[in-house]
Amino acid sequence: PLGGTGHESTLVTLGGAVFIYPIEEKTGDEFVKYALDQGVNHIDVAPTYGDAEVRLGKWVKEYRDDVFLACKTGKRTKLEAQEELKRSMDRLQTDYFDLYQFHGLDDPEELRTVMGEEGALQAFMEARGEGLINHIGITSHNPENIMRALEYIDLDTVLVPVNYVLHAHPKPRNDYVPVLEKARERNIGVIAMKSVAKGPYPTEEKTRDTWYQPFTTREEIEEALRFTLSQNVTTAATSSDIEIARMMIDSAENFSPM
Repeated sequence: PLGGTGHESTLVTLGGAVFIYPIEEKTGDEFVKYALDQGVNHIDVAPTYGDAEVRLGKWVKEYRDDVFLACKTGKRTKLEAQEELKRSMDRLQTDYFDLYQFHGLDDPEELRTVMGEEGALQAFMEARGEGLINHIGITSHNPENIMRALEYIDLDTVLVPVNYVLHAHPKPRNDYVPVLEKARERNIGVIAMKSVAKGPYPTEEKTRDTWYQPFTTREEIEEALRFTLSQNVTTAATSSDIEIARMMIDSAENFSPM
């Protein structure tokens, strides 16, 4: 299960990031329906993912009891986080989130703001008390900052890059291993991002709807996913590239741990 949340998340999470890049409504709907038909039961979305919240709203409404719905806020103060939470709930047509996360908390200064007086953490705690959110998580590209957050905040989940390229070239800023160890120790759920990342694009030109150069063949994606899911990871969020996202969902069916 996803740590102390107790939710049996599927190996792959439907990532709302596919809506960052322009895709036609029909294409988007077909992808979401495909994911849900394949049994994907965990959705991860954010207000900054294009119009993902609005596009996913009708699906959330229809499948609300069948999915674990995770949303995020990049707002760091209490008031702004409260406003964004309400707006996200309206757009996603739900009256609660299973998981609400501090989005992209890479900067130690921002972490201090979140934990300070009138910081976003207060909004999260109050919302949990009111039943608007069930669990609290963090997402970050900076494992060092996640380790700092874990010292002070009782988190239920972490969402962090886990892939074999980072594993092969660990630097303190991107070494996720201590986070995975701490998560195991404290029964914190781990959601992986960037599981199919190969590295930065070699030139300015992007060949895919991703921030990074991804693996693109079914075989590579299956291997990459196999590596990520063989770490202390419950589920991997799909890529922002719709074709790769679909391949990830298919690849999960053949998963066997390393």
